[in-house]
Amino acid sequence: MEDERIVSLYWERSEQAIAETSSKYGKYCYTIAYNILSSPEDAEESVNDTYMDAWNSIPPHKPSVLSSFLGKITRRLSIDRWRRAHAEKRGGAMIWVLDELEECITENGSVEEELEKRRLAEVINDFVASLPKTEQKVFLCRYWYMDHIESIGRQFGFSESKVKSMLMRTRQKLKATLEKEGFA
Repeated sequence: MEDERIVSLYWERSEQAIAETSSKYGKYCYTIAYNILSSPEDAEESVNDTYMDAWNSIPPHKPSVLSSFLGKITRRLSIDRWRRAHAEKRGGAMIWVLDELEECITENGSVEEELEKRRLAEVINDFVASLPKTEQKVFLCRYWYMDHIESIGRQFGFSESKVKSMLMRTRQKLKATLEKEGFA
């Protein structure tokens, strides 16, 4: 079923919207959740929560790209679930992935302010958009979907060392861009 029709089902408050969403995007959402949570049960719960969040968000929202809308919800819910589960201990794959980017962004009072956060997001979005398509996809696989290095290598037919090297060079470019824009 086309995304526009699925969104229409949400607007009509038809329960078929959930079934169609699950059929078309269930694996996609599960992969995002599992990459963050590393637990099949927790990933499944995050996906179910994604459907509930989508149900409560559509309407009033009318997403133009349903996959991105669902992916963003799944990622947010999964990170929140991970944070709750690891509130008192530091560990897990997500921390390692985010630590890789930590060297590019320094935390200070100005970055925490809402306008600075928005500007930082714009700079990062523009940076990612400016990357060659392959680098862009590898970067997003690692830092948005939180895919493992091995998985990215298989997906693109690269060795793990090539993926690591590509990510390191991309992080260096990002750091230089952020420094130029006054964020690092």
